Amino acid sequence: MKDDSIQPVATVRRRTAGGVLLEAVLVAVIGMAFAFAANQMSPCGLVLARNYFPTGTNNSVRAVATAISPAATSGASPASPSPAQPLAAELKQKGLQLIDGRRAIQLFHESHLKQGVIFIDARDESHYRDGHIPGAYEFDPYHPEKYFPAVLPVCRAAKQIVVYCNGGDCDDSETAALLLRDVGIPNQKLFVYGDGITEWTNNRLPIEIGARNNENLRNLKQ
Repeated sequence: MKDDSIQPVATVRRRTAGGVLLEAVLVAVIGMAFAFAANQMSPCGLVLARNYFPTGTNNSVRAVATAISPAATSGASPASPSPAQPLAAELKQKGLQLIDGRRAIQLFHESHLKQGVIFIDARDESHYRDGHIPGAYEFDPYHPEKYFPAVLPVCRAAKQIVVYCNGGDCDDSETAALLLRDVGIPNQKLFVYGDGITEWTNNRLPIEIGARNNENLRNLKQ
């Protein structure tokens, strides 16, 4: 004989279990919906279609390599004009060329390889003797007649001439380059090192004390 008194209890239990499962599924779905909405609204949210861990790629190494790569930095467009850009444009209008520290160092090495590169220090005598780029010729543009006899022959023979002063707001290097241009030194040979001796010493590069080529060198790296 079938026990009708047990059947309703089992049915109730099955219905109760099904209801709990349905409620759990609904809670999970609602939770996922809220989480998705919060991720979309957050500025730091994840992009769901993005692969954050590509196979075989070291993201940290790649990021560092990109940050220091000259190709990566040279092709980037700055958010605002560099301070060197207006100066470069101004010098270009006058037929002169602006160079940065990296190019100045390259030309300095070429000058020591006897490749026709000379440096001209456009500061006064006291600053020159306190320390100048090794081998640089002294040429105070406010007293050019004193220095023309020594400077003009080497400028005529040189292939490239780098003129510098203190850098920054100092424009004595530009004045000296224009004086050399006006007495017949071709424009294409004249380069103005815009950041000058200030950047040179900040980079702890060697300087020469006193007169030119007196072998009194100070290595600022030590």
